[in-house]
Amino acid sequence: MSVPDKQAAGEVLSAPRQEVQEPSLYKVLLHNDDYTSMEFVVMILETIFHKTTPEATRIMMDVHRQGIGVAGIYTRDIAETKMHQVIDQARHNDFPLKCSLERA
Repeated sequence: MSVPDKQAAGEVLSAPRQEVQEPSLYKVLLHNDDYTSMEFVVMILETIFHKTTPEATRIMMDVHRQGIGVAGIYTRDIAETKMHQVIDQARHNDFPLKCSLERA
């Protein structure tokens, strides 16, 4: 007589659990320069990063006073897209605004 296998005995077989890893996050950074207007930086923060006017103004002042400010923290694809949108808008408006990514 053969030994019944687990499936025949009514037991459920399951695959070993795999741990799901969260995607890495990146900071989108705006850098200060002597030419880009404060109003333009606020507009970028409101339109591309969907910040409120008080939030955008605070971040803009961080950029102005500290030389750099965090516009937002996103997954890599979203962060890269937003960075390219900032650069495109800045160039279209003749501003040298620099934007970069940093791992959060």
